[in-house]
Order: sequence, then structure tokens, then C-alpha cells
Amino acid sequence: MNRRLFLRSGLLTAGALTLAKQELIANLFQQPAWKIQMLTENIGVFTERGGTILFNFTADGIVVVDSQFPDQSNHLIEELKKRNQGFALLVNTHHHGDHTAGNISYKGLVKHVLAHENSLVNQKAAAAAQKSEDKQLYPDRTYRETWCEDIGGERMCLYYFGAGHTNGDSVVHFEDSNIAHMGDLCFNRRHPFVDRSAGANMKNWITVLEKTKKKLDKKTRYVFGHSAEGYQILGTHEDLTKFGEYLNGVLDFTDKEIKAGKTKEEFIKTTTLPFKTEWSGDGLARPLTAAWDELTAPK
Repeated sequence: MNRRLFLRSGLLTAGALTLAKQELIANLFQQPAWKIQMLTENIGVFTERGGTILFNFTADGIVVVDSQFPDQSNHLIEELKKRNQGFALLVNTHHHGDHTAGNISYKGLVKHVLAHENSLVNQKAAAAAQKSEDKQLYPDRTYRETWCEDIGGERMCLYYFGAGHTNGDSVVHFEDSNIAHMGDLCFNRRHPFVDRSAGANMKNWITVLEKTKKKLDKKTRYVFGHSAEGYQILGTHEDLTKFGEYLNGVLDFTDKEIKAGKTKEEFIKTTTLPFKTEWSGDGLARPLTAAWDELTAPK
């Protein structure tokens, strides 16, 4: 077995945690293939392969947001179990496999799985198409616009602001800690996947980001599903603003190229955006294709 490592950079300062708790956390985590970073005494994030996972130790049990893939979920579960707490709730920010395929690892462990109602529909449809229904643990609880509950002393709310990355994305906010998991509603400096097959809408995605900023506040700390190499999966109010500006820039550029007579095939070969942005690198064809299809779709 590979030697165990401990990621110290994300922990709070020594004054914020008791020595006993520091030692406990130090003994919990980690292997070279994956990382755990504590954001508060009780809330941390897990990264390995797939969308970022957030977990929260509460008096009522552990709350986990997203599940990556089965192997990755098992890595996290093995470590979290060392706290000798049960699992109270698993939340899916949306249905994509890199956020939900690991749900099955929680079967028999977690009391409930929660997601937006459209996320459940999408997860079932994707599983049926892939003939992987037997590998799923579906949400048994859903909501339409807002879901809030006090869990172990922490007020937790899920918000749905309309179609964005898909038509079933949740913003998951832990109010007392003021930490929000955005799922794939914000790709930090990485060109996004826009799932039009699951109801994505880039124009409304900008509105979703604005509604999120209005509902939360400038002190909120955000967790993102994905980031480009060299960037963090953690961010601020300003990162949402910049991502919204990027999406708006892509739509404006696409509209101009359509009106200029470009073909779709010519357009999606674009390698550099003609406006100032920190989003670069591979994957530009994804949002360009989605923007073209959205703007040329029958009204």
C-alpha cells in the first residue's frame, strides 16, 4: 500500500482547533491519489476523480454533497467512518455520473439521498440509456424550488434557480458556516460542459449565477465542481461574476459569428476567444457548440 500522507495546507490554524481534534483529523486522511482539505472544524472537501465532494460532520450524522465514482466514494467513506458517525444525508447537486455514480457506495449507509426533482428524472433517464439501473442509488427525496432543514445544528438549504449547466442544478448552502457547493454551476477557469440534452441553457445560466449572488452574500465561500489546472476548487462571489461574464462573452461572440455567416463547422474550430477572459485551454468546442445550438434553436 502507498504510504499515507496528510494534507495540512487546508486545515484551520492551530488556535481554531483543539489539539485532540487536530490529531484526529491528521490520523483520518489521506492517500496520494486523493486529497481532503478542511474548510472549518467540521466541513471539508474531497477531490480525486470527478466533481468535488463536500462533507459536513454534524451532531445528527455526516452530510455529504456529491459522490464522484464508486471507488472514490469508498475512499472517502473509509476515512469518514473513522469519526464513528453515521451518514445522515447524501445530496446530489445534479445527475451527471461524476457526481452520482458513487451514490451506490452509500447504499445501506445513508438515511436519505436528496436532489432536485429534475436531477432525479435525468439520473433515471441516463441510467436507462446506459443500462446501468442496477448500479444506481437514486434520490428518495426531491424538491422543486427551495429545501431547508436544520441538521445537527447547521441550517442547510438547497436552491433551484432554473436551467443552467442542466435543468436540475442545486446550489447547496450551509448557512451557519456560509459555505455553498455550486456543483457544476461554476467551472473555475475551465471551459464548461453544457448539457443541452438535459435542459441546459447558457443564457439562463448567467441569471442563475446572479440569483445565487443575490440570495447569498459577498462573504460566502464557494466550492466548485471543477477547476482548470493551477486553479482552486474554492472561490468567492467574484468568481461567479467572472464566470457569468465569460458565459455572456461566449454567447455574444457566437451571435456575431452566426450573423457574419459562419458555418457551425467553421465556428467550433475556434481556439481562442476574442475577448478578455481567464478561461482558456482545451475544451472550448464544448461551450461554443452549445451556444451555437442554443442561439439557432427554433423559437
